[in-house]
Amino acid sequence: MDLSHVTAPNAEAERARYAELARRSHAVITHYQDVGGAYPASPTFSAYRGFAWLRDGSFTVEGVSRYGDTASANRFHDWAAGVLTRRRSEVDALVAARARGELPPVERMLPTRFTFTGENGSDPWWDFQTDGYGMWLWAAVTHAERHGIDPARWLPGFEVAVDYLVTSWDRPCYDWWEEHVEHRHVSTLAAVRGGLVAVADHLDADRRATALGVAEQIRSLVLAEGVADGHLTKWLGTSEVDGSLPSCVVPFGLVDGTLAEATLSAVAADLDVDGGVHRFTADVFYGGGQWPLLSALLGWNLAARGDTAGALRYLRWIAAQADADGDLPEQVPHHLLHPGSRDEWVARWGPVASPLLWSHGMFLILADELGLLPEGTS
Repeated sequence: MDLSHVTAPNAEAERARYAELARRSHAVITHYQDVGGAYPASPTFSAYRGFAWLRDGSFTVEGVSRYGDTASANRFHDWAAGVLTRRRSEVDALVAARARGELPPVERMLPTRFTFTGENGSDPWWDFQTDGYGMWLWAAVTHAERHGIDPARWLPGFEVAVDYLVTSWDRPCYDWWEEHVEHRHVSTLAAVRGGLVAVADHLDADRRATALGVAEQIRSLVLAEGVADGHLTKWLGTSEVDGSLPSCVVPFGLVDGTLAEATLSAVAADLDVDGGVHRFTADVFYGGGQWPLLSALLGWNLAARGDTAGALRYLRWIAAQADADGDLPEQVPHHLLHPGSRDEWVARWGPVASPLLWSHGMFLILADELGLLPEGTS
């Protein structure tokens, strides 16, 4: 990473700071990894404790994979594949219902989060999201290709995830933030497509053809209904943007070219304040703060485009949000969009989640993109 614009002593100190936070991020993730392989979303936050998400875990494991810890990453993917393989009969029943022209109720769809042993939670949750299943396919294949691992070890889980997605991709569901179940969300569709494309070459011929056919349907649908003012939108039929939309470019590759550039620009214009990125303008969760993981996502996209200075701006902002122990939170309250709503969430669930493993995983991803991981770790 070129830090030539910074004086030499300061550049070395900055490099050392990022390397130390990367080591801390890896340590946080692996320390809290369950013995069975699951990554908890946050080990202390009341609403997340004891649960693992495929969504959070897919980005967390990507960071761990880039750090070079194949053992931890393999354990997560083994866990995820096992959880899904045990859901084979559930997915078969959903596939059969759709083939009969039935639309299974949301309560019958697979959950968005699992206990560490792969069970459903016992408390109510916003539980129908398809994004994580596509994300996991992408993360597992990407990890396997990076480290020369035979992805066939996870094939039974791949097949369950693919069968589930090609059956349910077209249904409205909750978005990345577990909100708005009534809509079809562009970032969700991109994650599903990204996973199906990534895994396609590892499937049997029939599944491969079906997966790629759905991937093309998704792209056509988004281009027809998920674009406004020249950029991608939060969901089909709106003009609003969302902090998750950069994922439609990198890593999921739904769009490129002018549409990609306009989307990144729209997200930055509407949601970036001094390097901290909000989820969306109407966000009231803990007052609508800025999310380190979304700053990393936008920075990842800039780094992939060769804008290292722009990407470094986001990395610096993220590093500044770490507490004295080096823990990164879910969000910070420096620029609340709706400050009047913060206290109700604190009263409901306590302080903001910290550490959030997804935040640490995203820091590792962006640090790797910028060549700032400690030597010998990737």
